[in-house]
Amino acid sequence: MTSDRVAVITVSDRCARGEAEDRSGPTAASLLQQAGLTDVVRHLVADGVESVRDVLRTVLADGARLVITTGGTGITARDLTPEGTREVLDYEIPGIAEAVRQQGIAAGVPTAALSRGLAGLAGTADGARALVVNLPGSSGGVRDGLEVILTLWPHVRSQLDGGDHPRPTP
Repeated sequence: MTSDRVAVITVSDRCARGEAEDRSGPTAASLLQQAGLTDVVRHLVADGVESVRDVLRTVLADGARLVITTGGTGITARDLTPEGTREVLDYEIPGIAEAVRQQGIAAGVPTAALSRGLAGLAGTADGARALVVNLPGSSGGVRDGLEVILTLWPHVRSQLDGGDHPRPTP
């Protein structure tokens, strides 16, 4: 894998206030680094449309090519990560978000179907594009979601760089 910058953003009121320990962000960062993505930056923000939108704009301006959010994708009143993300995306890639939900369901977590997480492309400050994916706030949800994302990342990365659709080698 490449050494592109990856941003991991934990979205949680309780973690931002210091009332709970962020477990999903470190899990994501560790799995990404194990996969060979070594330039990983982490952020922690409170729930909310503006906080999510603003941190996404910051990491995109800093050159992140892959952005993983964790948390705020459920159905409570403060779960607003998808709304903040939508304000930054150029367009959505619904198949990725659906694959992440399906991976969670296949892992035995039927409530994965409740995740409203999005996936899509957003422009970066240098005119490049980045993949942004919302994952659930649990460590298990992060593991399941990254299994999908890391499988797709080499092809997505190639496409972001203007690559053609390479044929798999037999």
